[in-house]
Amino acid sequence: MKTIRVVAGIIKAANKEGKSMIFATQRGYGDLKGGWEFPGGKIEAGETPQEALVREIMEELETEIRVGELLDTIEYDYPSFHLSMDCFWAEIISGNLVLKEHEAAKWLTKNELDSVEWLPADVTLIDKIRRAM
Repeated sequence: MKTIRVVAGIIKAANKEGKSMIFATQRGYGDLKGGWEFPGGKIEAGETPQEALVREIMEELETEIRVGELLDTIEYDYPSFHLSMDCFWAEIISGNLVLKEHEAAKWLTKNELDSVEWLPADVTLIDKIRRAM
């Protein structure tokens, strides 16, 4: 089975009440179209995961981020490929999160994390994120 190495950003911010929020995006293309995920993408040859994440968020969302610590590496078998996904905490430096490849996006508080249909690999992170918020 083919392995695809990707990176995802768990972008966090605080709302007006000071509550932590996480940015989620709805996939706009491919076999997994419509599912919710953490934004990111494939790691290209010669890139570190952190460099790939900065590049992907700029390409997909026209936003500059600061990559924080590694939250987890998810290993997940989809029917046609194995996904290896490095998931990093991130915060916005500049930009307005313009959706160039996604159908929709939401900021979710701790209590709203279960309000979207996460893709199977991404859902495995939710409990860990909830505990950290």
